[in-house]
Amino acid sequence: MSDTARVALATSAEGLAWDTDLPGMLEALRARGLDAVAAPWDDGGFDWSQCDAVVVRSTWGYARRRAAYLAWADAVGAVTRLDNPAAVLHWNTDKTYLRDLAGHGVPVVATRFIAPGEAVVLPERGQFVVKPAVSAGAQDTARYGEEHHGPAAGHVAALHAAGATAMVQPYLARIDEGERALVFLGGVFSHAVRKGPVLTEVGVIDNDRAPHPDLAPHLPTAAELALARVALAAVPGAGRPVLYARVDVATGDDGEPVVMELELVEPDLFMEHGGDALRHFAELVYDRAAAAR
Repeated sequence: MSDTARVALATSAEGLAWDTDLPGMLEALRARGLDAVAAPWDDGGFDWSQCDAVVVRSTWGYARRRAAYLAWADAVGAVTRLDNPAAVLHWNTDKTYLRDLAGHGVPVVATRFIAPGEAVVLPERGQFVVKPAVSAGAQDTARYGEEHHGPAAGHVAALHAAGATAMVQPYLARIDEGERALVFLGGVFSHAVRKGPVLTEVGVIDNDRAPHPDLAPHLPTAAELALARVALAAVPGAGRPVLYARVDVATGDDGEPVVMELELVEPDLFMEHGGDALRHFAELVYDRAAAAR
């Protein structure tokens, strides 16, 4: 580039305070020769159009203001390059995308979506999870047993009263083995971690719980990698790989991996476990910013 390209990492007040990936990303981008800054997505005084590229990083809290957030993404995407793109954010900020993945033949954890006004049907046997379809970080999420239909129905009713669609999923019997998070950069596998179970208590909604307990490096199996790649291939408009993706998988009751979530908006990418991931990330952002100029 003949002059320094400007790149913004879109974050939030919470992200500026707590995003452990953010400082390393800024350092890597600057080392690659970019003018890299971090700005909250809802900072009305920041001029996104002056950036050659904007990377959605830690826009935490979007679930509480999804309409405003998507309007912001549309506006930014109209004046500069946005990664991941606004269309992907529209799709991935509502977990009904799991239904789309299943429709493409991707093995996902079985999910029933219950919109406000629809009949509340809960599992007759086994433990299950209730959470909102628009959420992040295990917010407003709880685990129940078949003997807890009353509290679970109350949880669904509270979500409906807030205008949210509820999700009901089985609590996988082998979740104690850990949930695996596979990180891809530019469509290429980068690194993976194993996370301990989050919903350790039955019937408890704890919005202050650690969303990623007991992190440890993980070497994914061939089956986990194949599943993640099939899921990424089903992303709308995935003719060109998204800048980053995190595919969270767990072991189903049949012993095969299933997708728990496909994180394309503002996930922790666990760069401290990624070896050369920060340099790879910076190269991708540099190339995409150059192409957008």
